[in-house]
Amino acid sequence: MAEERKPRTQREKYGEEIRLRRVAAGLTQEALGGQVVCSPTLISHYEAGRRLPKPDDARRIDVALNTDGFFARWTEDLESKFPHYFAEVAELEREATEIRQYGAALIPGLLQTRDYARAVYRAYHPNYRTDDLDEFLVNRLQRGQLLTSSSTPIAWTLLDEAALRRRIGGRQTMADQLHKVADMAESGRLRLHVLPFASGAHPLLEGSVYLLKFSDAAPLAYVEGLHSGQLLDSPARVDACHTAYTLALGAAAPSEDSVALVRSIAEEHEHA
Repeated sequence: MAEERKPRTQREKYGEEIRLRRVAAGLTQEALGGQVVCSPTLISHYEAGRRLPKPDDARRIDVALNTDGFFARWTEDLESKFPHYFAEVAELEREATEIRQYGAALIPGLLQTRDYARAVYRAYHPNYRTDDLDEFLVNRLQRGQLLTSSSTPIAWTLLDEAALRRRIGGRQTMADQLHKVADMAESGRLRLHVLPFASGAHPLLEGSVYLLKFSDAAPLAYVEGLHSGQLLDSPARVDACHTAYTLALGAAAPSEDSVALVRSIAEEHEHA
């Protein structure tokens, strides 16, 4: 029998605590759902860490399990600053020992400058509110601090040439963004490779992928689309993503040539 995976994220630990308290109280998921006024399926999502109870539901869980406001208070601490489909990834990446990211049309979020991130947000949210934009920028730049440490995680970045040439936020914004990526590569903080247009077809053409490795747990893969994303933990699917990434690396330019190409395109933007 396969060993049961231990909860890693705070959401998973929260869900596991609900399950343990429910079992100790002698309640089934159906019985707890009846007291919380929700379906047993939703209880199972809570216990797996896939969903967080709304404040009213958390208070009803406390009443049903006689936990004196424990889950309601914990829920307040778990509200994520990120979209629901990315919240778990944002938590897990802080525990990763190695990150491999691929940018098909955009520079990945961990590497974005403030001006570049602002331009991306404005394109995605044409009717944005200033407060929402400010919150987005703070959250995105805080994520980027993950790579300010000189030790972990080891970071690989693979960029399609399209991500370098699409002018986002104007020529100076784009130039500054590319110089930042090149600076990080030259400082040794990340391993940078570029897939030039001349390389033709490659295994990552269909979309973006984000690979995470851990010292004490199995690797994960995250794939993202428009306003959606999926965290993959199936060993077969994660292995397939790693294989695709490795094959794409084989089609990419060497690291030194990639840094030189990024610098060159940055200068093209500056002098356009």
